[in-house]
Amino acid sequence: MPLIRTWQLVAGSAAIGLVLSAGAVVAAGPWDSGQRKAERDLAASRGRTGGADHGERRLPQAAPSAPGVLTGVKVPGAAPGSAVGGGAGRQPVAPGTGAPHAPLPDAAALAAALKPLLDDPALGGLRTASVIDTATGKVLYQAKPDEPVTPASTVKIVTAAAALAALGPEHRFATTVVPGTGAGRIVLVGGGDPSLTAKEKPPAGSGGSLVALAADTAQALKAANTTSITLGYDDSLYSGTVRHPIGTLDNIAPVTALTADEGRPDNSFSGPVDRTADPSGDAARTFAALLRERGIKVTGSPARTTAPAGATPLAVTKSTPVAGLVERMLTHSDNDIAEALARQTAVAAGQPASFEGAEKAVAAKLAGLGLDLTGSRFADGSGLNRADKVSAGLLTGLLATAADPTRPELRPLLTGLPVAGFTGTLRTRNSGDSPGAGLVRAKTGTLRGVNALAGTVVTPSGRLLSFAFLAADTSNGPAAEKALDKLAAAVATAG
Repeated sequence: MPLIRTWQLVAGSAAIGLVLSAGAVVAAGPWDSGQRKAERDLAASRGRTGGADHGERRLPQAAPSAPGVLTGVKVPGAAPGSAVGGGAGRQPVAPGTGAPHAPLPDAAALAAALKPLLDDPALGGLRTASVIDTATGKVLYQAKPDEPVTPASTVKIVTAAAALAALGPEHRFATTVVPGTGAGRIVLVGGGDPSLTAKEKPPAGSGGSLVALAADTAQALKAANTTSITLGYDDSLYSGTVRHPIGTLDNIAPVTALTADEGRPDNSFSGPVDRTADPSGDAARTFAALLRERGIKVTGSPARTTAPAGATPLAVTKSTPVAGLVERMLTHSDNDIAEALARQTAVAAGQPASFEGAEKAVAAKLAGLGLDLTGSRFADGSGLNRADKVSAGLLTGLLATAADPTRPELRPLLTGLPVAGFTGTLRTRNSGDSPGAGLVRAKTGTLRGVNALAGTVVTPSGRLLSFAFLAADTSNGPAAEKALDKLAAAVATAG
């Protein structure tokens, strides 16, 4: 006869009246997206790889979307021993440390190629540039590399580096359900998961699932002979204003610790759209509806509350690992993920999880990486705020640090960059027969009057270079983008 044990969950010293019985099975809880935590921990202990298992390897490693380094990569159709060429039909090249023993591009020749391109009037009144070899740190070209400039979305490179350094690529954010204070009360607790979804069929890249969380919660409640509850929600992990400092936007939701599907009420997966004004309340109301569908009566409307400290969770669902969140943020320039990662960096640093606390935490983490932050400011994590200031030299330094073999935890910063002509915000740029297609991997930056591009390229000889080109006071965005693409392509053909 199996051992039966009865749990009575308590919050502080107050008994809540939810009695769970099912012995050793329940004791292995809490439930986490259809599996008990003990089962998940056992599976995870067999190989923590950041989202996928590509065979035995040392950890941490590059995120699985683009593992490995250039050295030894065979390009389809290339003759044995031939250099990696450019043009149509090229396959994207995986990022990494490159071939550090290959010859460096000639700095004078690179300058001769880049200077007239940087003088393009489309780049406005202020142009800054930095190109360095990631393996040696050698400066190959620069123009006002220390000038702080509004970076637009290239600041997401900063956010990614800080979050990866603070949290690690394997870390996941938990959304939980815990007993509340009083009989029949439960609390949905937001853990700041920007990948949380309420869709029955989660989109690619989703992590936590409100649907799975509701199913696990209903199962735990029924095991305790509880079928009627009052639901509260706790989104107190974040503090300060929830609205972005520049106001209400259609490309970012109010920043709260409990948000499903990025506050998109139109069932879309990406792109600008009017967002809900109350992400936390909407997520809680959706969760209540999901519980009702699973046979749990929810009385009244969910109300904001504070979860009892130290309460044992009834159910848990977890986000995509930080490595995956970073990649999705960079590839698609996702502002919601960016602001969440900035706040999670603040949480890890013991700072208030607000715009102000995140700014302090991100700056401290980058300083800890040994980077010169003179003149820099990180007013937000997404780059929507024009108060952000970043230099081209800081961006190339960060990219080179991410390529450092001794910093594998930062590698998703490189693997998440869009690939020219292939993915994300570079899918239609430097495409076709451009010499940059497949070799340029870069984060775009676009605000009115601001255009930027920062990333990495692999030269024909196999060197991995990092570059950053930032332009201010531009008047024609598409023309500025084309000028930036020409600069990046020129770096790709250096040497």
